[in-house]
Amino acid sequence: MRRPLALAAAVLFALFPAVPATAAPMDPEDGTGGRNYPRGGEGPEGSEIVFNFQDERIAESSGLAPSLRHEGVWWTHNDSGDFAAEVYAVNEEGETVATVALNVELRDWEAISVAQGPEGEPAVFVGDIGDNFGGSWPNIRVYHFTEPEILSDMVLDPAVLTFTYEDGGRDAEGLMIDPRDGRLYVVSKEFAGSVYAAPENLDPVGENVLSRVDSAPLFATDAAFSPDGTRYAIRTYWGVTIYDSTDGVPGSSVGSFDLPEMEQGESVAFTSDGTALMAGTEGINSPVWRVPLEGEQLPGIAADADAEDVDASPVADSEEAGDDEGGSSGATPLILGGVAVAAALIGGIVLLVRRT
Repeated sequence: MRRPLALAAAVLFALFPAVPATAAPMDPEDGTGGRNYPRGGEGPEGSEIVFNFQDERIAESSGLAPSLRHEGVWWTHNDSGDFAAEVYAVNEEGETVATVALNVELRDWEAISVAQGPEGEPAVFVGDIGDNFGGSWPNIRVYHFTEPEILSDMVLDPAVLTFTYEDGGRDAEGLMIDPRDGRLYVVSKEFAGSVYAAPENLDPVGENVLSRVDSAPLFATDAAFSPDGTRYAIRTYWGVTIYDSTDGVPGSSVGSFDLPEMEQGESVAFTSDGTALMAGTEGINSPVWRVPLEGEQLPGIAADADAEDVDASPVADSEEAGDDEGGSSGATPLILGGVAVAAALIGGIVLLVRRT
């Protein structure tokens, strides 16, 4: 009995292609410089530098977010250190087109997001959520101001949201806001990082308690939602994980991959069309990369547009019309023929087994 069955298995393996192996996750201890100095890899095919920050005041870009009012404009800011409490609007050439000075303390700014604010207009949210002392701050703060309709240098007094963690202080660098309902999330940067959700209704005066809703990748340095909220990304120094949040947070992972090599990768954001990520790093004149997404990584807004392009393409039209020149319809007879041969061989083997 075993010999014919082994023969059947061999036939099946010969007829059908092998399933590609999933790449093993990258060990933080591997690569350049060890765990404390991760750099990343080559990144997905098509990754490219879009611009370098031209403003030398932007020496430790720690967050990145696309404008909702101004096409091609990105907001960024510096990390903790001897920096002014300023937020910068940068164009696609890396030039600073506006500087917004905030009359607040720059304690440890780590993230930025642009979303609909309490007044129903686009607002810039700046996360003073870092804690280099391992969670010693009694609370964290998120500053926000209405995104200017006209980009120019200005000084503002932003509104302040105050948060505490339900399970004690944390060091965090990820801040993301769901565009569908405006709910805010903080992602902690730890060996066992976590995703924390803010209350649905925020208290603009008192403290808001952040509740743990999921785990997060090791050493998360930023996070962002796609424009339609159906995907979110959590990046680390060396890579990124994309989650399907169609049904909310926590979402399910739809893939992880290396980001291009960076000195100290700190920021991530989706492009306005959802087809790619923008990823930045610290340093004077540091680069910002565009990293394309594909397959399940694409949010609904981008996947729908991609499907429309395919349906409207000449190849798709020829396939629907029965044109089998290199199309899927041309491959169908071959596939069916292969299945028929396999069925015949297996049937013969079963008959042989019964006779023996």
